[in-house]
Parts: sequence; structure tokens; C-alpha cells
Amino acid sequence: MRNSPPRATIRLAIVTPMANEGAEAVRFTAEVLRQCPGFQSVSFYAVIDRATKDNTLELMRAFEIAEPRLKVVWAPENRCVVDAYLRGYREALAGGADWILEIDAGFSHQPSDIPQFFDTMEKGYDCVFGSRFTSGSQIKESAFFRKIVSWGGTTLTNLAMGTSQTDMTSGFELFTRNALELILANGIQSRAHFFQTEIKVFCRKLKIVEVPITYRAASPGLGSKAIKDAFRQLFRLFQLRLQGKL
Repeated sequence: MRNSPPRATIRLAIVTPMANEGAEAVRFTAEVLRQCPGFQSVSFYAVIDRATKDNTLELMRAFEIAEPRLKVVWAPENRCVVDAYLRGYREALAGGADWILEIDAGFSHQPSDIPQFFDTMEKGYDCVFGSRFTSGSQIKESAFFRKIVSWGGTTLTNLAMGTSQTDMTSGFELFTRNALELILANGIQSRAHFFQTEIKVFCRKLKIVEVPITYRAASPGLGSKAIKDAFRQLFRLFQLRLQGKL
């Protein structure tokens, strides 16, 4: 496997949708940036939209003045969290990023896990995916139902799509520019949690690897609408696979 270019030549972008984080948004951003030394440049794209009802936007805009690596993206047109991620991806690519790190705000993903993503990517991978179910991983303060849904979704997707990852629903991941462009070219159709699984399906023929992460607390809300969306989108992808189009 080829090695990646030296880290000092890599332009890193971090994409993080934020909503109702309050002062934790600033603390989280600062901690993430602290874990990202040695790059040619680092840009943190905090995507904030009308789902935010508190002072997160104002606090982050104030922090942006003092922290030049922070780019606050106000996206009032967003209809769902998937739109926030997609807006962040496009901002990162337009900004010239070579690597794009996706991490959830609110410390559900731990910034201290970030360095292993970079160390692993330097070995020549296209994507590094965080896993909550591989050896060395941990899940804390998360509802048992969410664990079952994540595990079940992973198992079903692996059976349907011929993948073999231990976690097909996590949202802590690092992409090369080419990998993310491939993902966007395929088109993300899910409007709910399943979009993370779509991403992993699109990457299944690339050089990918999983690393263990510590996950704390489930993201809010996994209703019947999101579950129906997941089944519908998985069936669509399965049909494309059978047709040789994926």
C-alpha cells in the first residue's frame, strides 16, 4: 500500500454540524483543533442552521474572530442534519482540503481519538472509519436500544451489500479528497441517519480501515420515520448492487 504525502503538505478540513451546543461548542472546537498539529493548514467548518435555538451561533462567531482556523457556516436553508453535513463537505472541498475529518459535536465523539485517524491515514488509506464495535472500542451512556439498532443495521447492511465492517452507522470518519468527491458524485439520498451507511457503501471498493473509538451518548431521536428511511434506502442500494450499478 502506498504511503500518503507528508502531513506537513496536507490541507486538513474538519466538518462538524452544530446545534444548541452553547458554550460547549467553543470548548469542543478548541479541543479538536488541539489534536490537529503538523498540517500545512487546518480549517474547522462549523455548520449551524435554524435547528439552533440558543446562542451557539453568536458564541462561535465571536470565537471565529480569535481563531483563524475556524469557519462558521450559517446555513438557514438546511432542512435536516444531512443537509448540514453535505454543506460542510462542499465547503471543505471548495476550500482546497486534501483530507476531510467528520466528527460530531457535543463530545459524543472524543477529540482524543483523532490522532489515530491521522496516523492510520498516513499508511495510504482512502478512508478511515471510527468503529464502536471493534476491538478496543467503548460505548458509554448510550441507550441499549440505540446499540441494538446500530448493530442490527450494520449486520443487515453487510449481508445486503457484501461489506464487512464492524460499524456501518458511525459518523466519525476521515476521507481523502478523492474519496469524498466519489461519495458526493454517487449522491446521498437518505435524509436521516442512514446517510452514514450510504457513505460507507459507496466507499466499499476503496482502501478503507476501521479504528476503535469511544462513543458517549446517543444522538437525539431515532423515530419510525428514520427507520423506514433506512430500510427504503438499503433496498434501493441492494437493487443497484444486483443490477451491477454499484
